Amino acid sequence: MSQFKMKGTLIPIGGNEDKGMGSDEKHTLEFIGEGILYHVVEEAGGVDANIVIIPTASSIPKEVGENYMTAFTTLGCKNVTVLDIRSKADSEKQTAIALIKEANCIMFSGGDQSKITNKIGGTMIHEIMLDRFQNEEGFVIAGTSAGAMAMTNEMIAGGSPTEAFVKGAVTMYKGLGLIPELIIDTHFIQRGRFGRVSEAVAKFPNLIGFGLAEDTGMIIKNGNDCTVIGSGMVIVFDGQKLTHNNEKVLDEGTPMTIANLTVHVLSNGDNYSIKNRNVSVLPIEADFI
Repeated sequence: MSQFKMKGTLIPIGGNEDKGMGSDEKHTLEFIGEGILYHVVEEAGGVDANIVIIPTASSIPKEVGENYMTAFTTLGCKNVTVLDIRSKADSEKQTAIALIKEANCIMFSGGDQSKITNKIGGTMIHEIMLDRFQNEEGFVIAGTSAGAMAMTNEMIAGGSPTEAFVKGAVTMYKGLGLIPELIIDTHFIQRGRFGRVSEAVAKFPNLIGFGLAEDTGMIIKNGNDCTVIGSGMVIVFDGQKLTHNNEKVLDEGTPMTIANLTVHVLSNGDNYSIKNRNVSVLPIEADFI
């Protein structure tokens, strides 16, 4: 199945996105008119869209679900539901299946990405999501932090930035397989995760690594066309032209050598093609207009 035939829209977010909870008027206006969750609502069809929040990754799902209910209500959304899945059995319930079938947008919260794959991966609602994402234009799956990382097939499950660039510093797990061409990491700038994605791409050099800063996301259409949204940066790691990569032959804990790794730094409005692996940005002079 070619990933580039996917009709739905993915919106991975780097975590800590603006939820419109600042007290000043400027903050609120920016959230309503420009924030990441505003873009999520727009892609899903506007304020009448059925939005289903899944806080499965969180250790405090009730509180997180309520925060997103408040944020989407502030944006004017009228049909927002929290689907609180705490076990694989919950993912097979008819009430959950009905919500996923009727949703215009599914929003995964942050937390522990392994909880998402363990409790949702391989279940009926996972199958429905995949089918709708493949076949329905305008169907949106968004996710922040853990919810973004779980979108991939090869998923980063953990790894300390302080041990980065040695073999074995990053641990991988199977994700939901929505966008198999990517590896996604989040809180990327704030938590110094350059080494995590570098090692992940060394393990899977045919895949592209996306490091998403906080309050920053990508709108991905047709499994290919990516546009940066939000206030920060997306770092793209392309290992397709590596001239040296000793990841496979090293012992665990040994420093790695990676040569000719291509890295792009993208910000709001910049575009990236997964299929062609190329960047399209505004002309430099446009930044000064």
